[in-house]
Amino acid sequence: MAEGRTSLGIEFGSTRIKACLIGPDATEVLAVGSFAWENSLEDGVWTYALDEVWHGLQTAFADLVADAEERHGIRPETFGAIGISAMMHGYLAFDAAGDLLVPFRTWRNTSTGRAAEELSELFGMNIPLRWSIAHIHQAAIDAEMHVPQVDFVTTLAGYVHWKLTGERVLGVGDASGVFPIDSATGDYDQRMVDAYDALIGDRLPAPLKNLLPAVLPAGTVAGNLTAEGAALLDPSGAVRRGIPLCPPEGDAGTGMVATNSVAPRTGNVSAGTSIFAMVVLEGPLSSSHHELDLVTTPAGDAVAMVHCNNGASELAAWAGMFARFAAAAGNPLDDDAVFDVLFREALAGDADAGGLLAYNHLAGEPIAGLTEGRPLFVRTPDSSFTLANAMRAQLYGVFGTLALGMQVLEGEGVQIDRMFAHGGMFRTAGVAQRFLAGALNAPVAVGELAAEGGAWGIAVLASYLAHSAESDLGGYLEDQVFAAASLATVDPDPADVAGFTTFLDRYRGGLAIEAAAVTAL
Repeated sequence: MAEGRTSLGIEFGSTRIKACLIGPDATEVLAVGSFAWENSLEDGVWTYALDEVWHGLQTAFADLVADAEERHGIRPETFGAIGISAMMHGYLAFDAAGDLLVPFRTWRNTSTGRAAEELSELFGMNIPLRWSIAHIHQAAIDAEMHVPQVDFVTTLAGYVHWKLTGERVLGVGDASGVFPIDSATGDYDQRMVDAYDALIGDRLPAPLKNLLPAVLPAGTVAGNLTAEGAALLDPSGAVRRGIPLCPPEGDAGTGMVATNSVAPRTGNVSAGTSIFAMVVLEGPLSSSHHELDLVTTPAGDAVAMVHCNNGASELAAWAGMFARFAAAAGNPLDDDAVFDVLFREALAGDADAGGLLAYNHLAGEPIAGLTEGRPLFVRTPDSSFTLANAMRAQLYGVFGTLALGMQVLEGEGVQIDRMFAHGGMFRTAGVAQRFLAGALNAPVAVGELAAEGGAWGIAVLASYLAHSAESDLGGYLEDQVFAAASLATVDPDPADVAGFTTFLDRYRGGLAIEAAAVTAL
């Protein structure tokens, strides 16, 4: 740390900003830091304030520095490389002076239906509501007042990287959620760019590519920390300028790295506020599917993504209620203990959750055909209403929409040799992992290295800068990072597979209840 032979990764997740410092051995986590934050719904838009972006970054970094000093007696002032990652998609639009034109529109917004439909037809591939190009196009066709002033559009990771380095770039994985990527060139698909420019005409102030960040693959130096950037990261002035940064990436890409899932026939599931599965493809799909996004790995290889706007937030809310019950009863438990008790109780539930249904839809869910969300817990008079079944239903509910999308991939004949899972809900060993294996009917592995999630993943991408001349990304991960990794793999239990199939049939039918709730409530 004193010599700067380290790599720093910082990821802006939907509920936490996490910082992770690793050594020359990428498996060695030297220090961590974090900052809790939450999106807000303002004037119908899910957003984060940019002031909180910087407050959160500085707090997480200061927390990491304090952790390093406590563990090792050193306050790091320089690093071998830095990486920034964040939740993908959305709309951050700036004018020529670098001022934000409208509040940050996150991936969670579903107000781009007309744009997504037009673009999906134009390109012959699914363009999801949350993609940046859908937001750009919706603003243009709505003739929003700010559009003539747009000079630059980027993602959250691209914005932070830009302010730290002055470079308007994106890693190819994050860029693949901005506009479709041609894996042969590693850049925005030029045929589609030309088609879009012809469609939009003069409704944008410049040709599309002039407004978007440049695209870079993993292993490319994407700029250096400027004096202004160092002050934004560390207002104390201790951090030195000139540190190289890797291309900024999205949380999907760092999840692939954190689970060694960048090779064909590998995949991973990331569960947080949203939940999504990524499967690296061997070849093109036979047709377009609205349930599937086509994105890329940080190296530019094609990936099918099943993205669900709603993940474990509703499950966490239920756990919070039980935590309050324990405290009110005079037996307070910390959050980890509450999750442990509830998850283990779920193991005693019926394989189909006793006829109970749980919908985790706090926000709209395109795969389920919902423009808005209404969390619901539903049972019939003859359902088996027990704590074990209630918690199993809540866990199944986290995977419900994901399973609908994964069935589409199965129908395409896509083969998966290994599926990795990461996220806080997998910390209780053998519960969520087992239920996910049953939901996907595939082996699910959880690795010790994924504990720090995307922050560790982007730190590994930063460390890859020093190795990219010797190895491709897949080889670096396989041979140097994960060579001695310990994995716990759970095979699907036939009873869980059958039970989840019954639950999913009921879940699919009950989506009509969700749609009615959106209308009525």
